[in-house]
Amino acid sequence: VIASTDASTTKWDIAFSSTKILVNNGTSGPGLGGAFVFKGLFDDLKTIPTDSTFATDNANAASFAIPFGSGRGWYTYDGLTTLVNPIAGRVLVIRTAAGKYAKVEILNYYKGGVTLSANASVNDKLFKQRYYTFRYAYQPSGSTTF
Repeated sequence: VIASTDASTTKWDIAFSSTKILVNNGTSGPGLGGAFVFKGLFDDLKTIPTDSTFATDNANAASFAIPFGSGRGWYTYDGLTTLVNPIAGRVLVIRTAAGKYAKVEILNYYKGGVTLSANASVNDKLFKQRYYTFRYAYQPSGSTTF
């Protein structure tokens, strides 16, 4: 966690804003960051594929390295239950602000890592969302192998 005063520095790699995840590059920051969504299992991603393309954020074009919107990136939104659920088999591959690599799997979007029931109150849904639970692996050497 960094202070919001450091948002325009390379002290951060990814930022969470509701269901939108930003990387430190493009219009989001001055870093070397980038990302793509890998379709497969976290444990099976041992090496970043050589043909991978790391996208960057371009808020002016409403284009982000990690696509947002139901079914486009890492989650689905159910309009009937108003719940956000991670999509199984989606791994975010991150190039950090310093050009290192990480992989991130979003496990849950709700406080305590427990998805709310469809019958949860509106207050619970409002106040218990945006608490990401995730697992990650970081490669500090700059290698593309985890």
